Parts: sequence; structure tokens; C-alpha cells
Amino acid sequence: MARLDRTLIASLPAFAGLSGPELDAILEGARSARHARDSEIFSQDEEADRFFLLLSGHIRVVRTSAQGHQVIARYINEGELFGIAIAMGRTTYPASAVAAVDCVVLTWPNSAWPDLQAKVPAFGAVAYQTIGARLQDTQARVMEMTTEQVEQRIARTILRLVRQSGRKVTDGVEIDFPISRQDIAEMTGTTLHTVSRVLSAWEGDGIVRSGRRKVTVTDPHRLMLIAESRKGD
Repeated sequence: MARLDRTLIASLPAFAGLSGPELDAILEGARSARHARDSEIFSQDEEADRFFLLLSGHIRVVRTSAQGHQVIARYINEGELFGIAIAMGRTTYPASAVAAVDCVVLTWPNSAWPDLQAKVPAFGAVAYQTIGARLQDTQARVMEMTTEQVEQRIARTILRLVRQSGRKVTDGVEIDFPISRQDIAEMTGTTLHTVSRVLSAWEGDGIVRSGRRKVTVTDPHRLMLIAESRKGD
């Protein structure tokens, strides 16, 4: 199989400053794969025998409770590592990864991990920084769930997605991947009915515009005030 070209990852912020030979070492054991929209890349509790880097697209990370209730834990964006159970000392994946759009990923077998750690310490550092950032994000969301009103939680979630994956359009900033009201409900621990009611009210106030699986923030400042419970400022 042909060697992957270092230009695939050279421009990614996670690998900024690495030398050509270091980039080649990272790619040495990697394979690329395409995943169609809504296909599962791996499933919760499946044996974690490999780890991944998203080259293009967006991925939903979905956790399912013992009762069958689904929660979208986060979205993975281009250039991010995911499925790094080996770096967490886990033998199974703690959640499922589902392609939100057509995706291209790099994948490594777990057997490549020790060599990567030895040859390119920066790769391991990126993995552990990623784990740390996601733990902080999880802790922040737990606090939101327990201390904030549902309208605040929805506002914070939409603003978080805009910061991560926003694309400027003529009337605001659009979340740059398909996202439904049900997806937002699963991210905020509420119901589809509540999300629909809140977004409809915000549309009437000119704060957001939402269509079929699309959300555009047309007044980010007012949405931020809602997130911070300062609607009257």
C-alpha cells in the first residue's frame, strides 16, 4: 500500500512545528478510510483495537444508557484525534462514533501506539491534551445540566458549536454541519418539544434561523446574553 503523504496532516494545528520526518513517522502505520454520512465508525463497548484522526467531515460522539437513552456527548471536528481509548487505559470504546457528514479518517492499530510515543512524543502530548480538554468540557456540561435553566443550556450548546464549527454566511454564523433539533435535545438533556419551542421563540426574536438540519445564529450577542442569563442587558 502506498505511503500516505505528509501534506495530509502538515497543516493541522495539532502537528504544527513537527519536522517532515516526524510527520512521516506518524503516518507510517496509518491507513485512510471513508465513512458515509450516518455510518458508524465504531460502537460503544466495542473492543478498542485502533485509534483515529478526522481529516475531513464531522463526527457525532453518542453515548447510550442501559435504558437505551441516547446522549450526544460532543462533535469531533477536522484535525482532532478520537477513539483514543488506548491513551485512557481502556480496552473498549466508551461511546459510539457516527459520521455526521461524509468523512475521511486516518486510523492506526493500537500496536502502533508505543512506537508513535517513542518516535514522536508530541503525538502523545496531543492525545493527552485532547483527553484533558474533553474532560474539562464534560465537567462544564455537567455543571450546566445541574445549575442552569434549559434555555441557557440550549444557548450555550449552540454557541459552543458555533465556536467550534461556525461558518460566516450573509445573515450570521451557521453551524457548518447538519444538526437537528433532536440532536440539540440530546446534547442538552431536554426534549425535542422544548428545543423546538425555544428555537421558534428565538427565530421570532431574530436571534437564530433554523431550517432542515441547519442552525444559523443571526444575533450572537443576544444569544450570549441568554446563555449568561442576562437577557435584559
